[in-house]
Amino acid sequence: MLFLCTGNSCRSQMAEGWARSLHPERIEPFSAGTIKHGLNLHAVHVMGERGIDISRHYSKTLEDLGPIEFDLVVTVCGNAHESCPVFPGNARVVHHGFDDPPKMAESAKSPEEALDHYRRVRDEIGEFVWTMTELLT
Repeated sequence: MLFLCTGNSCRSQMAEGWARSLHPERIEPFSAGTIKHGLNLHAVHVMGERGIDISRHYSKTLEDLGPIEFDLVVTVCGNAHESCPVFPGNARVVHHGFDDPPKMAESAKSPEEALDHYRRVRDEIGEFVWTMTELLT
């Protein structure tokens, strides 16, 4: 399974972390971006609050992953959905967009308020990943 976002810095990284944690026996998750933005340290921090360590993840593109045939591709942002490439094999592509925490945090009045945006999106992604095994059938 692939989680695809624009920069592979935040939302797709969180989704990969959640999938590894919640469904290790059912899902082999990967994440990538249409471009590389680098791993977002706020995403690392808030995932750590849930006991999920994504600190060793790194930002990558599809080309960096190599020739993997995915069963399911989940686009987690509008830009990735609009520019999603065609995948070989029987890959099913679904879109489930989430708000962009870095963008929302730009208007935060404090560091804690900024992290609250990341936490909300983290939890929304976690809920989605928890229930997404129905997409695999």
